[in-house]
Amino acid sequence: MVEKLTLSDAEWRNRLTPEEYDVLRKHGTEYPGTGCFLGTKEPGTYVCAGCGNALFKSGTKFESGTGWPSFNQPIGPDSVTEYHDRSHGMVRTEVRCARCDGHLGHVFPDGPPPTGLRYCMNSVAMKHVKEGQPIVLVKA
Repeated sequence: MVEKLTLSDAEWRNRLTPEEYDVLRKHGTEYPGTGCFLGTKEPGTYVCAGCGNALFKSGTKFESGTGWPSFNQPIGPDSVTEYHDRSHGMVRTEVRCARCDGHLGHVFPDGPPPTGLRYCMNSVAMKHVKEGQPIVLVKA
């Protein structure tokens, strides 16, 4: 199990950009089609922008046509956690970072094989670590 990173609201505000804070800590979303990772194909690992936890490998990324970067599976069980989300009059499954509990996006059952899942993520909630570069976890 991954070691949790728990910070106060003030510490998160100090560490994150206003956009990152809105999405990761306040469960916001970026406008469709605006995220910096929407069309990228560079090999590597997508990590949480809040804590550096490894989330998705670039090989699981696909073009979903939704306006957000999409992946068909997380790296592993210590990558993400899922919660029932009944906000905005919808029933969805929210996806959060398993380490810092930051909101990443939602997962839907309409993705490609082999999982049939579409992890629809906010670019601002992630950073890309190029293949061969070390992944560095943020410390408290």
